[in-house]
Amino acid sequence: MESVFAFLHAMIGERPVEIAAFFLGLANIILLVRRSIWNYPFGIVMVSLYGWIFYGEKLYSDVLLQIFFFVVQIYGWAHWMGRRDEAGRVIVTALGGRAALAYALAALAGVAALGGFMATYTDASFPFWDASVAVLSVIAQILLARRRLENWLVWVGVDALAIGLYWTKGLYPTAALYTLFLVIAAIGYVNWRRAFARGEAIEE
Repeated sequence: MESVFAFLHAMIGERPVEIAAFFLGLANIILLVRRSIWNYPFGIVMVSLYGWIFYGEKLYSDVLLQIFFFVVQIYGWAHWMGRRDEAGRVIVTALGGRAALAYALAALAGVAALGGFMATYTDASFPFWDASVAVLSVIAQILLARRRLENWLVWVGVDALAIGLYWTKGLYPTAALYTLFLVIAAIGYVNWRRAFARGEAIEE
């Protein structure tokens, strides 16, 4: 039993702000998988806490990312309100090929620009690695707010990159959270894909 408690302590940490962010993030993504609009209150508080945490760790790209997330959380909440089925779950849509290519090119340009800026003008840790997490997260969050199925595939990539970055920085509870995010993102893709296949979505 002691080993179980030791594992949980190592995973969620001992700083109150990081513990709170951990559980808020977990609730947020579980509700997202279920296509529940109630994910957004949890998400808004979570990104506020992580903005504070990342500022203390000099992960400035991630600080900017949390500010962006805060705004998009509010946008997503409003966008989802009128686009739900009779059970209250959001209706899923999918990207076309041209749109997917445009997002991919935007990601490459964004990482190069943000990583280059952080490397040149700040004391950021791992500027391009951090920028990759930030830029892909922006794209994933936009896709999520727009109800696109592919948001989960981008989140899988974000989570894989974030796990390595946060572990390297010693943010072990956050790395553990992103490990859970990685698993749940894969589940989210499967669930949303099934909804799409059942005709609960339209392709755009």
